Amino acid sequence: MSTVTLSKSWSYDWTMRLFGSLWFMFLALCVAIRIGTLPAEPWPSLLSSLCLGSFYLLVALLILSRSPPKAQADGLPPRIAAFVGAYLPWTIGFLGKTDQTLPNLASTACILIGMIMMLVTIRHLGRSFSIVPQAHSVVQTGPYRWVRHPLYLAEEIVILGVVLQYLSVATVIVLFLHIGVQVCRILYEEDLLRRSFPEYSSYAASRWRVIPYVW
Repeated sequence: MSTVTLSKSWSYDWTMRLFGSLWFMFLALCVAIRIGTLPAEPWPSLLSSLCLGSFYLLVALLILSRSPPKAQADGLPPRIAAFVGAYLPWTIGFLGKTDQTLPNLASTACILIGMIMMLVTIRHLGRSFSIVPQAHSVVQTGPYRWVRHPLYLAEEIVILGVVLQYLSVATVIVLFLHIGVQVCRILYEEDLLRRSFPEYSSYAASRWRVIPYVW
């Protein structure tokens, strides 16, 4: 790879990293402003909002601190799927939020479970965290002993929590669309990993993708 190509790759990686981090910081700021400016929320609603804001900050830090990839997916389809999957569902937060107790408590539980799963996964994944399908390494410890994509599962649980906060027909549709996009992201990522790491095929043959005994 030439010096110019390396420079472009480095510049692109840092640009995408900065953009992703700023987006989630902006979402966290929106949550903080809403908490600070709106009339006092019922405590279940406030708790779910605080959990969501904390999640946004966590993702912003993870994106900013991730390591450079060894390879990344070529072409527009993987990148489009990655950006739609990474950014579309969080626009739900600009819709009207429910103050009902049960959805907010269920939302809090989902976000906390998803955050804990994400932190446990990141502990084993290290800084190999990305949005666009990228090849860093084949991790086989922690939750990766049972499923190939625990981080996607954790993200989907958190998004379910967000949908519960902003529950409507529109947000449920966004959830199902997002699941479809995530499936595409997983397939693109697996194709890249197989091409980048010969050992990935044998690893993948003995693990479920996301949910054991389902897929």
